[in-house]
Amino acid sequence: MGVEAQVLLVTRRAALLAGIGALAVLGGCRPAAVPQGAERVRARDYQAFFLWAGVAPPAWLGEARTVYALAGEVRHRSGAGGPAEGFVPLRSAPHAKGPEVWMSVRVERLDWEESVTAAVLSTLARWAAAGGRVVGLQIDFDAATHGLEGYAAFLEALRARLPRRFKLSITGLMDWSAGAPRAALARLAGVVDEIVVQTYQGRTTLPGTGAYLATLGRLGIRFRVALVEGGVWQAPAGLERTPGFSGYVVFLVDQGSPSSPGGAAGTTRKPAQSSSPAAMTRLRPESLARNSASSAARSASRRSA
Repeated sequence: MGVEAQVLLVTRRAALLAGIGALAVLGGCRPAAVPQGAERVRARDYQAFFLWAGVAPPAWLGEARTVYALAGEVRHRSGAGGPAEGFVPLRSAPHAKGPEVWMSVRVERLDWEESVTAAVLSTLARWAAAGGRVVGLQIDFDAATHGLEGYAAFLEALRARLPRRFKLSITGLMDWSAGAPRAALARLAGVVDEIVVQTYQGRTTLPGTGAYLATLGRLGIRFRVALVEGGVWQAPAGLERTPGFSGYVVFLVDQGSPSSPGGAAGTTRKPAQSSSPAAMTRLRPESLARNSASSAARSASRRSA
């Protein structure tokens, strides 16, 4: 299912918040002081998590409520005019019985061939058949605020192919609610079940998040706020009373590596749950590690909401 020229809507989160992105990068060079009233994000205090490539699932992840697990990537074409790489799987299907699982797909382009759509949907079906509580598909794409109408068109076409038993989630940028036309937001609200809004870049919470998060009520969609593990966070006053607020998602990081988290959310994302730890470890570290080096390189500057 192709979407003409929609790849031009792609933007990196760092570019989106150009005015504050440089500060965030500089701040990531050394541990930041924790301001009064703020605290560092401790994963065990939350109930939903992002599990990205190259990050081993902690033993307690089976006790989580929700996990957004990266299944693979739809990558850019290899060189000008070159063939598209298609869907690249990065993890085998999880078998955990406790947490609800969203199958996340990191997307670099929207001009999908039929083979890409078929591969994503067949992977989702395999995940659901593996025995876990797979509730839906999440698309992790950095759509520019001015391109949301085109992104919504892509999502409408994808939703039409998605079996009704599955929900559709997307990751989102903070300035969507602040700067997007109401018509574009309404179109998104008509097709997706939730948006997970990224608040970080790399391992650092972006400065100035309060002003953006204060506008989230404009989304008109159920939303969650994504935080990065270990990042400094202070919830803006009234955030949790905003219509549509459905909680937080913590982007888990590899505690043994200084590299930035990758994926869906700048470095996303861009999830805490329940069951036995043994069950959740079937989100196997070895399958996570497969292709993690190339994934980390691609996602090092990716989304963080």
